[in-house]
Amino acid sequence: MTLFDAFRFDGKRVLVVGGASGMGAAAAQLALDAGAEVLVADIAPITADGVKAIPIDLADTDSIDTAVESLGGPVHALLGAAGVADGTPGIERINFLGHRYLIDRLLADDLLPRGAAIGLISSAAGLGWESNLPLLQEYLAIPDFHDAARWVVEQGKADYMFAKQAVCAYVATRALTLRSKGIRINAICPGATDTPLARANAERWLGFGTDYRDAAGVEVSQPIEQAGPLLFLCSEAASSITGITLTADHGYFTAGVSGSFPAATPVVTFMLGR
Repeated sequence: MTLFDAFRFDGKRVLVVGGASGMGAAAAQLALDAGAEVLVADIAPITADGVKAIPIDLADTDSIDTAVESLGGPVHALLGAAGVADGTPGIERINFLGHRYLIDRLLADDLLPRGAAIGLISSAAGLGWESNLPLLQEYLAIPDFHDAARWVVEQGKADYMFAKQAVCAYVATRALTLRSKGIRINAICPGATDTPLARANAERWLGFGTDYRDAAGVEVSQPIEQAGPLLFLCSEAASSITGITLTADHGYFTAGVSGSFPAATPVVTFMLGR
């Protein structure tokens, strides 16, 4: 045993939801390399070696229930990486409500033991959540999956940005209650990352922040660069960290806040609702 073992996952079971591709697939591979038993749940075909594949449709509570029943044991780290783009039917369920329902089911079935951790993937698009907090709190206060789905559609907020803001607000809101049960919850907010989903929306997603990356001398992130922070937040090495959304965007957001890259400031100001 060494102090560095706190970064590893030997003897732990890691469930990666949305682990068939992109950041989720990278996180699943990293967890395997860190010694974990890895379960990957996705609606897409799961082709990775060395993992247990579990079909799941986050838009369907029956599918989530079936997935939970097939786990066969506790989950020590839950990584929520599934997400879709605007225009996808059921985006409000897939990008947030399905993840919340899954967490509630795992808790109800005592499948998240003390010492477990949850790591969700939000987005740079969710970083303005604080300015929208009253509406988000109204949303989060609706406990039922179907009632919440109807509400967000009726509000005209069934979109990518609001779902990602909901993830950030959920992490902040649930941190204390979960911590009292010995469970931590955090999220990462990636900047432009080269995933199949991003490539399908390349002009908007991968084009964002190009001027900043040129100035910084960096490229868009690769999925493994986001998997590292996500898995770290669920490791024992991060045992004092909960309730945060960690921005992983090569510094674009903070450069806009501070004014050190003036071209980013109007974008960041808009995102923050200022």
